[in-house]
Amino acid sequence: MTTADAHPKDRLLATASRLFYAEGIHAVGVERLVSEAAVTRATFYRHYPTKDDLVAAYLAETSRQIRAAVDAAREGKPPREALASALAVVGDATRGEDFRGCQFLNAAAEYPDPGHQVRRVIEDHRRWFFEVLRADAAAMGHPEPNHAARVLALLRDGALHGGELDDAETVRATLRRAVEDFFPE
Repeated sequence: MTTADAHPKDRLLATASRLFYAEGIHAVGVERLVSEAAVTRATFYRHYPTKDDLVAAYLAETSRQIRAAVDAAREGKPPREALASALAVVGDATRGEDFRGCQFLNAAAEYPDPGHQVRRVIEDHRRWFFEVLRADAAAMGHPEPNHAARVLALLRDGALHGGELDDAETVRATLRRAVEDFFPE
């Protein structure tokens, strides 16, 4: 099925995902979204009552995709290797030609109100990733799994924020080494 054959709601979400990530959320208006998705304004508002509802859906779908990639990378591995694999997913994200940083950090910069629905989606994703890191740190017997997870989450944020400024292989190797340094065998 081509994008043109997709359900209008799916076309809107795919179009928004592409444009929001490439150009920024506030830079892309509803008129452009409906035009490029080939839907009417009425169709847009039937599926997404506000643009912010579409932004939240875009981030929720991005989170779903990242969770699936992390889960697949970690599957069946012992905690140390699972943790390294989760961070490798982060490193791999910086390799694409169209890499423009972390969708969640980018959106947080555009939505500073911590009570906004978009920020709640961001926080949900960050809580999930923190818990993945914390659970692995605890499973490896780290004396301070919360601290270890916070440090690794900050490293993740840095990699996704500045990853385009560094060689992607260096980013990936640095993330791997952080696991090795934090959790020596």
